[in-house]
Amino acid sequence: MDSSVTTMMHGVRGFFRFAHIDGLIPADPAVYARLPRLHRDESRTQGLDRLGLIKFLQVAPTITVHRGALAYLLGINALRSSEVAAVRIEDYATTLRGHRVLRLVGKGNKPATMPITVPVLRVLEACRGERTEGRLILRPNSKNPIDRRDCYRMVVRIAKAAGIPRHISPHSLRHAAITNALDAGVPLRDAQILARHADPRTTEHYDRARGNLDRHGVHFPTAYVAGV
Repeated sequence: MDSSVTTMMHGVRGFFRFAHIDGLIPADPAVYARLPRLHRDESRTQGLDRLGLIKFLQVAPTITVHRGALAYLLGINALRSSEVAAVRIEDYATTLRGHRVLRLVGKGNKPATMPITVPVLRVLEACRGERTEGRLILRPNSKNPIDRRDCYRMVVRIAKAAGIPRHISPHSLRHAAITNALDAGVPLRDAQILARHADPRTTEHYDRARGNLDRHGVHFPTAYVAGV
């Protein structure tokens, strides 16, 4: 509710500000209007924990190599479903500073380059087979490229085969990649780069461990200056 009120108030304040600037009103009545403070909670998306993600990644390649590639790009590289569907074989043919990299165009038409780790590359190469160009992940029957709806259906079928009882979507896998990176101790800045979020607060939104007292920041200055 507070976020909706804030959005509306921004519109109201903008309206009166420009009305005052244009001389339509003698003063801006909204200049002192106070906005509600927003408290960001954890993401409501239901992702997978470490064991759930491992199970998903183990099962996917046993169904088809195409589902294996889909699972790893979502669950390891944190791609969005539209990005996975658009991946071409040529997009990961480049080596940069010793790393095999994937080049893609993400949300908002923003270009991105990310490393492809050995386990992911192994699955992508199995999916590629003898092909040298074209879209990487194909529909199993028609051999046509997949789209976002195919991504969703494939994820649901993999989850069912893996014995995951609750609803899982492509975004659940992207969410799992980010949350598991944070759970593994990856710094917020590096997790933000993985997620390709413009605002680090969006990445922080995914952090399940913010209430983890064992990892509270107080331990670091204690060990640094008082651990004698």
